Amino acid sequence: MDKDGHKIKKGTVPNDRGQLEQFFSTIPGPCSVVFESSRDWTVLYDHLADLVSEIHLANPYKTRIIAEAKIKTDKIDSEILAHLLRSNMISEAHIPSKEVQYIRYLLRQRLFFVRIRTMVKNRIHHLLDRNHLGQTVSDSFTDVFGKKGMEFMADVKLPDSERKLLDEQLSLFKELDHLIEEDDRRLRKLFDTDPRVKLVATIPGLGYLFAPLVVYEIDDINRFASPKKLHSYSRLAPSTHASGEKCYHGRLVKAGNRYLSWAMVEAVWPAIRKEPALRQYFMKRRAKCGSNAAKIATARLLLTIVYRVLKEQRPYRPGAIEQSENDSRVALCRD
Repeated sequence: MDKDGHKIKKGTVPNDRGQLEQFFSTIPGPCSVVFESSRDWTVLYDHLADLVSEIHLANPYKTRIIAEAKIKTDKIDSEILAHLLRSNMISEAHIPSKEVQYIRYLLRQRLFFVRIRTMVKNRIHHLLDRNHLGQTVSDSFTDVFGKKGMEFMADVKLPDSERKLLDEQLSLFKELDHLIEEDDRRLRKLFDTDPRVKLVATIPGLGYLFAPLVVYEIDDINRFASPKKLHSYSRLAPSTHASGEKCYHGRLVKAGNRYLSWAMVEAVWPAIRKEPALRQYFMKRRAKCGSNAAKIATARLLLTIVYRVLKEQRPYRPGAIEQSENDSRVALCRD
């Protein structure tokens, strides 16, 4: 489509480098492309990187004219996207660099391995319980997956069928443990190569894993105009319905970065143990709204601190939290 909305060419092209190259070779002049963010958007991006002059990644949640259409087909969607692009009305999603993408994949893979390892641990506990060894293990070992606990499970007498299952599960557990250790070694190097990770790691609750996860899921802090924008991106902002003089805040928004929201919520417990001001804030919110709401509110506060630390490029100072009298506004104190 040209800048006046006249169609130049229309057709279906397979997501294949050769087919795409052939298609765009027939279009005269420089060409801009827009497509919606999806699970494998990086594949199409790589194919098109040197075939077109510009690539725009549309945010499907904000392309409401398509998302809310009564009749929705690829032909209609592509035409609407082309009109939005020529009118400079595309709501663009962030495109991270290849290096950032790799580190994100590494961090997310580690989370996946940990989740699978937890499932394997639960299966081993269940196997020990059904063979009447659960209480013996609890009384004998502080950690059944420590050195002595693993030696016990390697030699314990069981029926042949159960012994085979336990051996297979222990083998899988050891392999996952090894993979997680390998990922941890690579992640620790980020502390030496990225100053942003060092700064974020000074915030209570954000250690060697959460700090790089938060930094690389955010990527460029300057793409967020305010902490509230970052809250929304991280799924920690409540949905809002306003009509006339009435305003209702409901459940948390579903669109956004689930890895970032998970990290901030998980960081709440170690944070309130280390930082008295955060603990006081959490206790006040819990008395007013309950534990779950207090946990989310504290996660938002932690993310506000992350925003200020990255924006101002300075470490967090213990106790550097100020609260207004009605406890409705919390901020990081300035020097």
